[in-house]
Amino acid sequence: MTVTIREPDLINSVADALQFISYYHPMDYIRALGAAYAAEQSPAAKDAIAQILTNSRMCAEGHRPICQDTGIVTVFVKWGQDCRLESDRSLQEVIDEGVRRAYLNPDNKLRASILADPAFTRRNTRDNTPSVMHVELVPGAKVSVDVAAKGGGSENKSKFKMMNPSDSIVDWVLEMLPQMGAGWCPPGMLGIGIGGTAEKAMLLAKESLMGPIDMAQLKARGPQTDIEALRIEIYDKVNALGIGAQGLGGLSTILDVKIADWPTHAASKPVAMIPNCAATRHAHFTLDGSGPAYLEPPKLSEWPDVDWTPDKAAIRVDLDTLTPEVVQSWKQGDRLLLNGKMLTGRDAAHKRIKDMLEKGEELPVSFRGRVIYYVGPVDPVGEEVVGPAGPTTATRMDKFMRMMLDQGLLACVGKAERGPDATAAIADAKSAYLMAVGGAAYLVARAIKGSKVVGFADLGMEAIYEFEVEDFPVTVAVDSEGNNVHRLAPLVWKERIAKEGLLANA
Repeated sequence: MTVTIREPDLINSVADALQFISYYHPMDYIRALGAAYAAEQSPAAKDAIAQILTNSRMCAEGHRPICQDTGIVTVFVKWGQDCRLESDRSLQEVIDEGVRRAYLNPDNKLRASILADPAFTRRNTRDNTPSVMHVELVPGAKVSVDVAAKGGGSENKSKFKMMNPSDSIVDWVLEMLPQMGAGWCPPGMLGIGIGGTAEKAMLLAKESLMGPIDMAQLKARGPQTDIEALRIEIYDKVNALGIGAQGLGGLSTILDVKIADWPTHAASKPVAMIPNCAATRHAHFTLDGSGPAYLEPPKLSEWPDVDWTPDKAAIRVDLDTLTPEVVQSWKQGDRLLLNGKMLTGRDAAHKRIKDMLEKGEELPVSFRGRVIYYVGPVDPVGEEVVGPAGPTTATRMDKFMRMMLDQGLLACVGKAERGPDATAAIADAKSAYLMAVGGAAYLVARAIKGSKVVGFADLGMEAIYEFEVEDFPVTVAVDSEGNNVHRLAPLVWKERIAKEGLLANA
């Protein structure tokens, strides 16, 4: 018997799932993060996790995006051989219509981040299509769909190696994790694919991230297969590195490790690793011809009782009267609350600034004596001043750092670490780099009380805005002497974990 899957049912199911995962974390993630919060001993990491958990509940209540980067959509479809799609359009076109409707939903408009012509003009498609779709034909009369929305910060940290058969997977993972930095917004999950061919290993790694977090249960009962033993070994050894939440040093760098494998050539051992960030977004639904599938909302009572508020010891900073002397008084690890006006700008804006300066053209705004925030906000809805507006990965702006400091910039705000060249430039200019928490975009946006475009309006979310902020929370990640918290704090916590056995009961 053939089952008919109607085009509107598939479109509406995809659109509903993408809206759902934009503001609801998977509850397995929330439970695991709540346990990590309870166990965490690093004050900086505990504060970061508190922001992520508080942001998560706010988004669940307000139906607004967990992160300003609402992701590139990946869809895994297992299509039953007894099913037919009732449509004149291709499956890709039908799926993309669901994506389009989700991202353009006026009640919760999601950020369009997908660029066509990626090697050259990089034009925004304006509706976050096309998605990346993978289809498998399977026995049966049902269509099984996993949807995910993957942020660029975590996707950019994907790793792959064509290993020799005798090479150690564990050693490679431990070598890669410190190189990944904090741009993937830990704590999250690691998806690892082993075997097949190069592209199969990457696909295995990505699809493994669709599974539930169950490391606590696995460790409680003990491994029953070699793969389960490998998961536990990697989990324990990665957390022993002390990288911690947001790279600030601590006990929880990852919450789980997922591994999928496939037979491979005798001469090969392809291994891929893809991290999932603090805004882990994925959901599953099934269609059987009876209509669209709608996901059941979680209960708000299931969130941990965590309500982040600014640290009373944090230093309040007036951006409108900020001086080099004040910037030079900050030390790595200091908590600050920013007040006043700051500019924004990320990849496209920095590239255009560089081009204009090389041509001798006047910039639309002066950066002298200002602070810049690396962000691409979500469009506001209702009475919002701005939509979710968490930080983007600062490392991508490293090559522009000296150029911006030469314009008189006093400090910058982003997420994750800075590379050695940017750190040196910051120290040479006696400037500072401040880190906001990735994965707390809606919470951070509440601190933004005013917003207007002051340059490059045609760049959309990558335009230069001027934000007026009130008690905007940041941590000094690189101070004016070049002391870098992302380099120093993990070393301290790695040593403490080893000496004090802090993960013995984890």
